[in-house]
Amino acid sequence: MTESNQKLLDHFMNPRNVGIIENPDGFGRAFNPVNQYLTDIYLRVKDGYIDDIKFKTFGCVVTIAAASALTKGIKGISLSKIFDSESSLKILFEVIEKELGVVPEKNWHCPPTAIQSLLVAFSDYYQKVHDEQRVKQIENMLKDIQCFFEKGLREK
Repeated sequence: MTESNQKLLDHFMNPRNVGIIENPDGFGRAFNPVNQYLTDIYLRVKDGYIDDIKFKTFGCVVTIAAASALTKGIKGISLSKIFDSESSLKILFEVIEKELGVVPEKNWHCPPTAIQSLLVAFSDYYQKVHDEQRVKQIENMLKDIQCFFEKGLREK
């Protein structure tokens, strides 16, 4: 077994940040049309940083591992580090890759579900604090992430 597979299986067998945050600052739900899995992400923001983050998912090994890896990797990070970058989506994918290693090509459609639910949670948060510029930025990111699902549906 490769180190990458061990890391992925560790996140599946011992997922981090599983659960619900009552009255979250942001909540996001994403449905993956390729595999029919659902991921929820709850977040708490304090002073511009992700203070707490939890997830619940109905999914396969890679879907669960990706949500665990993403929540572990961004907990404590500043929102500006993500959203003030020209490559915000790349940053989020790199967080998962750093935690999991390389995801098998046949499962590339799984990690975007975690990222999509996180983006919806961020959008929820920014709507609550009335930051329309960030909401629009996230809407564009969500459009970009749709290509992963569309590619997966074509290959199915």
